[in-house]
Amino acid sequence: MYQKDGNSYFIVDAHVALWDARPENQRNIHGKQFIDCFYDYHRNLSPESEVWGYEEYLYQGGDRLMQDLFVDGYVDHAIFQPAALNEFYYKGFGQTDEAAELAAKHPDKLTYNHNWDPRNGEAGLDQLRLDAQRFGLKGVKLYTAEWHGDSRGWRLDDPWAYRYFELCRELGIRNIHIHKGPTIRPLDRDAFDVADVDHVASDFTDLNFIVEHCGLPRLEDFCWIATQEPNVHAGLAVAMPFIHTRPRYFAQILGELLYWIGEDRIQFASDYAIWTPRWLIEAFVDFQIPEDLGEYAQITVEQKKKILGLNAAKMYDIDVPAELALPSANQPAVGPRGADDLVGA
Repeated sequence: MYQKDGNSYFIVDAHVALWDARPENQRNIHGKQFIDCFYDYHRNLSPESEVWGYEEYLYQGGDRLMQDLFVDGYVDHAIFQPAALNEFYYKGFGQTDEAAELAAKHPDKLTYNHNWDPRNGEAGLDQLRLDAQRFGLKGVKLYTAEWHGDSRGWRLDDPWAYRYFELCRELGIRNIHIHKGPTIRPLDRDAFDVADVDHVASDFTDLNFIVEHCGLPRLEDFCWIATQEPNVHAGLAVAMPFIHTRPRYFAQILGELLYWIGEDRIQFASDYAIWTPRWLIEAFVDFQIPEDLGEYAQITVEQKKKILGLNAAKMYDIDVPAELALPSANQPAVGPRGADDLVGA
C-alpha cells in the first residue's frame, strides 16, 4: 500500500518477471542482444539513483524481487508475466520453476502466469492442459515475436492460435496478456503489430486481452481497436518510465488512453526488473497532466487508484481491504469519451 496526502492506494504490479540472462544461460549471441536491449531501456529511462550495475541486472533472484516489490516498492500483489525465449536461452529467459515456487510460497502476494506458443501444435495443447493444472493458471503471457525454429513470429488470428484460445476458455484461463510494444533486439518489430488483437477480441468476447505496453509505438492503432472492444485492456509497462524522462509524452499516452478506453481498463506495471516499482508509483501519484495540454482531462485520485491496482485486482479476484476499495465499475464503456467528461467542461 502507498499513502500520500491522506489517500491510500492498493498496488498491483501487473507485469513482473524473474529472469536469468547470465552468460552460462545464453544459447547464442541473441541472448546477449536481448538482455543488452533491456539494460539500455533500464539505463536510459531510469533516474540515475535507480540504475543497477550490468552484472546484477543479468539475474535478480526471488529474495531481491520480494525486497524490491513488497518491502521497498509499496506493492500489495504482483503478477508474473514470463517470456520463454527458448531459442536464445538454454533454460529459457523467464524462470518458470523459481517464479512458480515463489508464487506458491506467497499466494497472497504473487500470481504466476505462464505462456504458450501455437507453433507447438498438438503437443503444446497437451502441455497447456498440464500447465493449467500445475500452476492453477488464471492468465497467460504471449510473445508473438518469439522465434521458433525458422519462424520469427506468429499472429493471434492464426487457426492454431484459435485452438489455444478455445482451450484457455475451456480451462478457465480468462486473462490473455500480449506483448504488443517496442521491439527488443533481435526480435522483429512487425511481429508485435496490434492489428490481430481486433480479430480475436471480437471472436472471444469472454476473454480479457491485456495489451502490454499499450501497443507502443502503435498507440493510435491500439486506441482505435480498444475503444470498440470492451474486453481489450491497456498495460502500462514500458510507458511508465517516460513519466521521468519525457513527462509530456507520458501525459499524452495516458491522456489518449483515458479518452479512448477510460480508467477501468488501464493497469499499472513496473515491468520489473527492467524498472523497480517504488519510484514509478511515487511519480504517478504526484503526476498531473500539464495545463497547456488542455484537450486531456486532469487525472483524479479515483482514476489513479483504479490504474494502480484496483483494475487488476478485479480481473484476478485479488482481495482488496474494504477501506481501499472503490464501488465496482459498471460494464466498460466503448467509444471515445466526449467533452462532457473533461474536468470543468
